[in-house]
Amino acid sequence: MSIGSLTLRPLDPLKDAELLHSWVTHPKAAYWMMQDAALQDVEREYLRIAAHEHHDAYLGLHDGVPAFLMEKYDPRYVELAGLYDPEPGDVGMHFLVAPTDRPIHGFTRAVITAVMEELFADPRTRRVVVEPDVSNKAVHALNEAVGFVPVREIDKPEKRALLSFCTRAQFSAARGVAV
Repeated sequence: MSIGSLTLRPLDPLKDAELLHSWVTHPKAAYWMMQDAALQDVEREYLRIAAHEHHDAYLGLHDGVPAFLMEKYDPRYVELAGLYDPEPGDVGMHFLVAPTDRPIHGFTRAVITAVMEELFADPRTRRVVVEPDVSNKAVHALNEAVGFVPVREIDKPEKRALLSFCTRAQFSAARGVAV
């Protein structure tokens, strides 16, 4: 069964803020840690990301309709600076699937797969790095399904996180694709 078309476009912090606000304050987005954010807080956060030379945000579209958020960052400067020894070609990633009243079976896995394909489309990307909350078992299972290997727990200012890596070869192997 086909999920449909998943594409990405650069996030517009002002035009997309109201939509993002509805997503990040939804109870299903608890691990995004913006539950109490006001619309202006969301605008400010994504304007900050847009202005940062080492952090980018993208709106994910499902058949042309906004359905998920992806952030990519350079872990040498954002999120993980000083918390691990980065390697050349490391790219950090966050993703959030929009809440829906009509879930599609396999959609979230299709989204993380599309996100990983986008990141590895850049030949400079050698390894994707994630740092989800240690208690977010659902995302750990998704990460494992696309090839992530947990390395260790780390303490970030806002959470205890599970540092995990996925190389291009691990992603290909998880998908059953020869490198």
